[in-house]
Amino acid sequence: FALWSKERSISKLPVLEERREGSAADLSLIPRTSSAALFSDHYSKGVNGKKVGHLFENISSFVRQCIFSVLSVGPVPSHIAFIMDGNRRYSKKQNLIDGNGHRAGFSALINMLKYCYELGVKYITVYAFSIDNFKRRPEEVVSLMKLMQEKIDELTKDESIVNCLGIRIYFQGNLKLLSDHVRSAAERAMVKTSGNSKAVLSICVAYTSTDEIVHAVQESCEEKWDEIRKLDANNDGGNLIRLDENVKDKDEHRIGVTNVDRHTYMSVCPDPDIIIRTSGAARLSNFLLWQSAHCLLYSPAALWPEIGLRHLIWAILDFQRNYLYLKEKKKQS
Repeated sequence: FALWSKERSISKLPVLEERREGSAADLSLIPRTSSAALFSDHYSKGVNGKKVGHLFENISSFVRQCIFSVLSVGPVPSHIAFIMDGNRRYSKKQNLIDGNGHRAGFSALINMLKYCYELGVKYITVYAFSIDNFKRRPEEVVSLMKLMQEKIDELTKDESIVNCLGIRIYFQGNLKLLSDHVRSAAERAMVKTSGNSKAVLSICVAYTSTDEIVHAVQESCEEKWDEIRKLDANNDGGNLIRLDENVKDKDEHRIGVTNVDRHTYMSVCPDPDIIIRTSGAARLSNFLLWQSAHCLLYSPAALWPEIGLRHLIWAILDFQRNYLYLKEKKKQS
């Protein structure tokens, strides 16, 4: 009961706000299941309420481990990417004040991060902020940047779920577009978690695939020009060597897929096995277009703050049903 009603726990914002931030246990950052919340609210003034809450958390954890053990019999994806769509619609739906929809979305992210880690998913990527989002109202962008900085600092605390589970953080995108404070916070987070090696969380901010591909091609061109200049220097030539005289030279210095791959923002991760986009929209919105040729797209109707364990389970089952087909397509490419 606690397992399948998890998504309803996020919809109750007071449950999110009553949680103590930065406490020693990383589980304090994760919303309790709705059943535990009901009992905890009823006994909140006594010790019994805490005991009941811990009991339901333990039961939920045990059931979750049982389910993950069954899922692990089949192929488990190594990389899951999330398009976190629906925070603003969730806020309107619940009549929340500005920003609380995104705060609820952060709690959903912590849940998904924990579930993926428990399942054995090595790489998790989230689409946090598109370059196109800078076109929103200036006051909304400023508010989101402040919230982003706050949550980045929260993730880098020693007792955060990221450090407790040994998860390394990367920020991917055109970080020069971020404000100085947010960019500095992102850089600190990457440095502080650089020693973590059990899993990798890539947070795409100021990101679009269009920008990523252009960046990768530009870097590949610069790399090839450097190679040509070195060859020219070794040949004691005053002019650049003429590659058109030798077909082999032309092939060696032609930009290929591997060159572009190596210079993409996401080069630190393998291509995603599953992309999960909430709110029921079956489109990628300029996210991981270069990397998603042979992955599964799963689009639950739930808004991002409403996403629950059952949505992740269905995505895994869908991936396992299509695993042989996807594997064959990768071989053919």
